[in-house]
Amino acid sequence: MAAAGPLPSADAVFPEPDMTRVELGWQLFYDPILSGNRTVSCATCHHPRLGTGDGLSLGIGDGGIGLGIDRKIDPENPPEQRIPRNAPALFNLGASEFTRLFHDGRLETDVTRASGFRTPLGTEMEAGFDSALAAQAMFPVLSGDEMAGHYSENDVAQVVRQGFLTGPGGAWDILAKRVEAIPAYRTSFDTVIGADTPVRFHDIANVMADFIRFEWRADNSPFDTYLRDATPLPASAAKGMELFYGKAQCDSCHSGQFQTDHGFHAIAMPQIGPGKAARFESHNRDVGRMRVTGAAEDAYRFRTPSLRNLPETGPYGHAGAYATIEAVVRHHLDPVASLHAYDPTMALLLPPDYDNDFALQNTPEDLAAIAHANELTPISLSDAEVSDIVAFLRALQDPGVAENRLGVPATVHSGLLVDQ
Repeated sequence: MAAAGPLPSADAVFPEPDMTRVELGWQLFYDPILSGNRTVSCATCHHPRLGTGDGLSLGIGDGGIGLGIDRKIDPENPPEQRIPRNAPALFNLGASEFTRLFHDGRLETDVTRASGFRTPLGTEMEAGFDSALAAQAMFPVLSGDEMAGHYSENDVAQVVRQGFLTGPGGAWDILAKRVEAIPAYRTSFDTVIGADTPVRFHDIANVMADFIRFEWRADNSPFDTYLRDATPLPASAAKGMELFYGKAQCDSCHSGQFQTDHGFHAIAMPQIGPGKAARFESHNRDVGRMRVTGAAEDAYRFRTPSLRNLPETGPYGHAGAYATIEAVVRHHLDPVASLHAYDPTMALLLPPDYDNDFALQNTPEDLAAIAHANELTPISLSDAEVSDIVAFLRALQDPGVAENRLGVPATVHSGLLVDQ
């Protein structure tokens, strides 16, 4: 069955991998050495067993023990709050088209900047990062709730709290020296950057990006095969494709091979958790792109997510408000009505129950502001049509993504515990 609208081309561009760099990045991605307390790795919140996310609406970084729904609070070092946004999946972020990252796009390629990127660090952003993927991969280490740790409990947390992030003696410098002090890492970097070159933080970031680019390339789904050689999709998925590119108008935002226009849209997505607020602020709002641009018209706009490997990557939404694909599809049919009717049981949150988990949903003025910003017009679809769209979304999963990849290492060069 032909789709109603024009289909994308399966022509994504990925750089060729250098396996020496990939394997070094593999070790670092799973190594807790990059966290202040040496307890959290990048893989803690972006684990392949959990679809390169953490399987939660809102995660627990520093101060937690375990993975996914089995993660528990460390009674000796409880976190101050949940991480305010859902851990995004890492599939296909190595494709050249991904130049804006994070839910609000606060990091993006910008050739007018000395560093090559516009980031929250402004003029303090260091040069040397090879790509937006490399640059974004290193910001979680600066977050107390994610990886740095709380207040002055370690050397990284201490300088982060004082605002010393980059440059000599800053958080990135401390972590780079930690890595360089481990003989196996120094030997590996000798091959990558030269034996006489000090390891800098961007060197760590660049090889981690090389690993992510190699490990989670996912562009061989049934949909990709259909685009390349017209191999038929299953009947329900074919109907869903026709709806996606036709009546349902999903491709007005979810365009391109990976179903994202890389833009920002307000769709009245429910806000749960602490919101994206500074420590001195008492609200639970997350105004999305507006925090980056300062423009009122960007309020509650978030970056269009790619729709690849959805069965593995839930919950969905910038705050993980919906745990199922069908629920988030139905939200798009009438976002404002769905916002006001939101059922908190649709989220997947670990205990303890923080007082602010659903505070915004119970604040009428905040709900009104989110509803007012909504850009989507309600659309009527039957239950069968919704099921067909879900079937198409499932056809965007690459079934062979784990084949010939590195997987989870048994050990890392630091000797610290690896999340399996």
